Amino acid sequence: MNMQQAAQYADSVISGTLSAAKPAVHWTHGESTDGTCNDFKNDATGTGTVTRRAAVMTIISATQRGKFIEAVKRYWKDKGYVITAARDSSESPAIFATTSENFRLALEVGYKGQVFLNVVTPCVKQSEVTPPKTKPNGPDYSGGKIPTPNVQSEFWSKQSSS
Repeated sequence: MNMQQAAQYADSVISGTLSAAKPAVHWTHGESTDGTCNDFKNDATGTGTVTRRAAVMTIISATQRGKFIEAVKRYWKDKGYVITAARDSSESPAIFATTSENFRLALEVGYKGQVFLNVVTPCVKQSEVTPPKTKPNGPDYSGGKIPTPNVQSEFWSKQSSS
């Protein structure tokens, strides 16, 4: 697998993960980065890694965050991903996982309740990497400043869990 193939796999993990939320949430691509993998002497190994990022644009209220994270957790477990850690916090909960191919996943709630999803590839054969081809659900802010969540949802944005 090369870096482009790994990036495409990471893109599919992002779109699949965010599609697990029902009803659907709006999301956009975040900054995509790549770099080299070096050995213990800091010598290049001919391998590299890619990080793909996404931000959820739907307002997910504090009362609904647990449901959102549970939906993602269920999806990840169904895909065979291993949950490696969880941060149980009312303001900034998070879950972390790895795939069988050693891709590392992080879903974290940040400022103003915005949900961020990062997928980091393992070290793979170096290659050029193109921007994500997967279509976000909503406006595409990639390459620019991503605003705080601004899309209302009758389900995800409601303030009461009843």
